[in-house]
This record gives sequence, structure tokens and C-alpha cells, in this order.
Amino acid sequence: MKKILVIHGPNLNLLGKREPEIYGTVTLKKINESLKKMAATHRVAVEFFQSDHEGEIVSKIGASVGTVDAIVINPAAYTHTSVAIRDAVAAVKVPVIEVHLSNIYSREPFRHESLVAPVAVGQISGFGQESYELGFLAALELAGAGKSGKRDAK
Repeated sequence: MKKILVIHGPNLNLLGKREPEIYGTVTLKKINESLKKMAATHRVAVEFFQSDHEGEIVSKIGASVGTVDAIVINPAAYTHTSVAIRDAVAAVKVPVIEVHLSNIYSREPFRHESLVAPVAVGQISGFGQESYELGFLAALELAGAGKSGKRDAK
């Protein structure tokens, strides 16, 4: 059975309460429940991991080799600062989709650069909870578990 790992970065455990004018009122639990339903529909396994700690996220990415078929990651604030997460994504050779609830390019200038995007297969931002769902659909395709069952070259 194919498996997709979903990684939630720092402060995402506070969704629903944290800056709802930016991130909306959806909770992390609701996002995970939605992705669980999608996984069941597509007959894939899904694992969720949330951490506020950069090293834990790096370790989780490193441990994904040979255990998952694709990763959906919201690095949150580490998007703009973590060379370590960027290097972990580059090192594992597991297809990665970067997602963000808000449109990082319409926010403060320091949020406009993602260190992860250049080593990810793609990035989806600005669609709230749907960013995760679209990222999950992309991960299904990359894992060979989507509707087409094939993967085109980049």
C-alpha cells in the first residue's frame, strides 16, 4: 500500500485560534480528518507529524526514505529560514509538495522566499485547507496512487 507523510511545522497545532484573519478558523484536526478521508478513498496510508522543532522535522524527513512514497509539508515559519529542512528534502529523493494555508507571496517581504520550494516538486499556497487537499492530490499522483497512475517528468 502506498503511503503519504504529511508534516506540519511550527505553530500549526494552534490553527483555529492563531491569527484567524490570516489562517482561517480551520483546525489542524479538521485538516487531518479531511486528508484521512482522501487517503481512504484512494486506498493509501497516511501518517501525520507536527512539530515546533526544526531538528525533529529534519529527522522525520530523513526517516522517510523507503517508508513513504511522497511527502506533503507545510514548513510554516521554517519555510523562510531552514537550510536544514531544505537539505533534508533534497537528500531523501522522496517527492515533496510544499503547502501553505496563506499566500506567502502576498504577505510580508521576508515570507516571499521559500528555501524549500527549489528542492520540492511543487508548491501550493493561498487556498486555506484546500492547499493541503490539492497538495495531497499531487502527492497521490507522484506516488503513483492517483487517477492516472503515472508520473510525468518535471
